[in-house]
Amino acid sequence: MSAWLVARGNKSAFDSGEYDRKIKQTLPYYDVFYKEVIELVKTLHHSPVTWLDIGCGTGKMGSIAFETVELEKFVFCDASDEMIRIAKERFSRPNAEFSVCDVQNLAYANEFDVITAIQVNHYLQMHERKLALRKCYEALKENGVFISFENFAPLTDAGKSIYLEKWKRYQMKQGKSPDEIRKHIDRYGKDYFPITWKEHLKLMKNSGFKAVEILWLSNMQVGFWGIKSNGHVRLARCPQE
Repeated sequence: MSAWLVARGNKSAFDSGEYDRKIKQTLPYYDVFYKEVIELVKTLHHSPVTWLDIGCGTGKMGSIAFETVELEKFVFCDASDEMIRIAKERFSRPNAEFSVCDVQNLAYANEFDVITAIQVNHYLQMHERKLALRKCYEALKENGVFISFENFAPLTDAGKSIYLEKWKRYQMKQGKSPDEIRKHIDRYGKDYFPITWKEHLKLMKNSGFKAVEILWLSNMQVGFWGIKSNGHVRLARCPQE
């Protein structure tokens, strides 16, 4: 998500805390996204994992992952030089790596246990989405998981009107000005291109993922996961077992 904000002109100086605060003003349940990701990763993997975060921004996903998951390697990836510079300043760890790269140009193969894309792919047109998902699929190891949170399109025009109105009301309660809210809502279908959750599932299956599910859904945000598997999915053992 972050790389696209910079690319679209949001280049003013900021720190990571202020950046996350602005996002929370816009996205309901923003922190829940990351909690859901961590719980799923812990369910699937018990050994140190290799992790690639697409559109990493200032590094929120990495910050939480380093605190809660045993990591062999965490790769911060963003199309923005500025975002990667900020991430590098925050994470001087031997198992942290940094890549300035667009998701459509990923060149990894069978390398990661986990790939995350938080509020990134809805900025892509359909043909770009297909390429991005395929690149992520190829970058995963066998039994690796791709986890994505995005804005999604409601199934009906009535649903769209209602959910956009709810979104306006949420942002108003968070202190955003009417002009800020209007500019954000007007970006729907112009600066980002949501698709329905049904289209998401179909697209992931067509990209090669055998197991595909909804992880979380509320208002106009949805989380998905897909596993690169030959049919047998391994789970991490519960700590109490």
